[in-house]
Amino acid sequence: MEQSLFDIILLGVIEGLTEFLPVSSTGHLILASELLGFKGEAELAFKIAIQLGAILAVLVAYRARFSSIIVGLWRREAPAIAFTRNVFLGFVPALLVGALAYEGIRRMIESPMTVAVALIIGGVAILVIERQLHRVRFTSIEALTGRTAFTVGVGQCVAMIPGVSRSGATIMFGLLAGLERRTAAEYSFFLAVPTMAAATVYALWKGRDALAVGDLSAIGIGFTVAFVVALAVVKGFVTLIGRYGFAPFAWYRIILGSAALIWLLAR
Repeated sequence: MEQSLFDIILLGVIEGLTEFLPVSSTGHLILASELLGFKGEAELAFKIAIQLGAILAVLVAYRARFSSIIVGLWRREAPAIAFTRNVFLGFVPALLVGALAYEGIRRMIESPMTVAVALIIGGVAILVIERQLHRVRFTSIEALTGRTAFTVGVGQCVAMIPGVSRSGATIMFGLLAGLERRTAAEYSFFLAVPTMAAATVYALWKGRDALAVGDLSAIGIGFTVAFVVALAVVKGFVTLIGRYGFAPFAWYRIILGSAALIWLLAR
């Protein structure tokens, strides 16, 4: 992997900014990589691995919540058990599909055209779902039924198509299932922890032969940048959607996807 320090930092910033927004961090990394010529097996492992930096930001930002869950599990408290059960059930669909369809997903990750189309379609879908009236049935993750948790987790499988957005799909599935906005967003954050951790470990293992010592240094830098930026973004996003909703992100997706599509077709 022969990339400049600027490219590595830029990709880390992009990952940190977009991982928890409904705009597709993977899609942004693919389009940026196309512009930078950042391609190859080692580069693919880098783009997946730095997502762990953003996941670490969730653990830090919500450390009090995670600590209370751990203590609650030790004491066998019902809310902590329900929270853990629902995160696990939401993770299961992505675990199964990811394990069975890794190679197909990897090939899609290499397609910027797929990203451009998915950004546009996803943006339109967010606008449609956002404008519907949703009856709020759940205002906490602990209150979710097992069936609802699993259903929202299916959204992560849809998001394996680059450009769809993992956070966007899970949040929209959550809204349709009756989750309140803030709860849907935070559930998406917590689902990211096991999902992206598993995806990163698996991708690094699969791409281990293509990685050199220097590549690990680049991953470390990208990881750190993604962590710092994501830490600044993650809680601000919850405040933002409470005030403006998801429509601004939808229009951003449509504009970016259209611009990318024109660029790709004109090359």
